[in-house]
Amino acid sequence: MTAQVTKLKIAPGIIHQAWTFNGTVPGPILKVNQGDTLHISFKNLDPNMPHSVDFHAVNASPSKNFANVLPNKSGEFVYTTDTPGIFMYHCDTEPVLEHVANGMFGMIIVKPKSGYPTDNQVDRTFTLIQSEWYDESNSNSLQNGTPQAVVFNGKDFSMQKPLAARNGERIRLEIVNAGPNHFSAFHVIGAVFDRVYLNGNPADMLHGQQTVTIPPGGSAIVEFVVKEKGDYPIISHSLMDMQKGAKIILHAE
Repeated sequence: MTAQVTKLKIAPGIIHQAWTFNGTVPGPILKVNQGDTLHISFKNLDPNMPHSVDFHAVNASPSKNFANVLPNKSGEFVYTTDTPGIFMYHCDTEPVLEHVANGMFGMIIVKPKSGYPTDNQVDRTFTLIQSEWYDESNSNSLQNGTPQAVVFNGKDFSMQKPLAARNGERIRLEIVNAGPNHFSAFHVIGAVFDRVYLNGNPADMLHGQQTVTIPPGGSAIVEFVVKEKGDYPIISHSLMDMQKGAKIILHAE
């Protein structure tokens, strides 16, 4: 895994000088099985500042295991992944707010040993990471929590391709809210979630949910069955955030 600065188009007419893992925002999705040992080789290609990786999926001393890696240096880190679920990882270097806001976050999936009760019923799975972009020319916007854009998977709604599904299919959405400031009011217009796993943990299951609150640094898995053909907007029901780009379409044939 690398830390590097990359210019990214996040919305029509908006280019951001992003701080990234592996040159993308979000960073790569990591998948392990519960109980696996996670080996991370981390190289800092940013010549101007240190970076680090904080994995929410592990129990470890931050001062040792999430330590800063200096510019043009590398670090090796080893973790065990005992807790199943969907977790955020992010740069933990101070000021953490700026590192996360500039794009240094991603998702790690720890698959439970016994799976989920509906595994054999799920037809399609999609991963979504909600986050905020702030105006680089206005430092107060980040401190005040007034983002320029709120997005799924790093880009404005207008730059997203619809997610494809078919009528009658069971859909699973794996969601992380990277923040860094706003809660997600996660909602799919035209659907009721018949299964919700808070933090992606099979032990924390809810039924019949219309909207799921996901805090910054939190996660969830939601499932529903598509009942009719059509377009199903996936949004944050914090409607100000939806208007700023937190929307993507599930298109069912």
